[in-house]
Amino acid sequence: MEQLFSYGTLQNVEVQLETFGRELTGSKDHLLGYQLEMVEIKDHSVVELSGETHHPIAVVNCDSSDEISGMVFEITAQELAQSDKYEVDDYQRVMGEFKSGAQAWVYVSASDNAST
Repeated sequence: MEQLFSYGTLQNVEVQLETFGRELTGSKDHLLGYQLEMVEIKDHSVVELSGETHHPIAVVNCDSSDEISGMVFEITAQELAQSDKYEVDDYQRVMGEFKSGAQAWVYVSASDNAST
């Protein structure tokens, strides 16, 4: 099984049902070293599914005391591939560092990671 952290629309049951065909279960956690900004979503199918034109996006921050709250979900490798299709090009999947010490995938700003 894979671990996937969500701080945005993947926490919505409707998005989970459409993306994975089931409601996900998980636990609360905090992503360290990032802050939230908003990004305009131009993919009409994602906007239709989420009901939102702007989604939160995690942007790397040098302040390790910054954190983003969300949920860590247990998903299959196939579901992880499905989540890759849901996320638009503004996001890149990376392994995150969490307050609990857990390791989980998280979608963060692709532009930040392109320069690192």
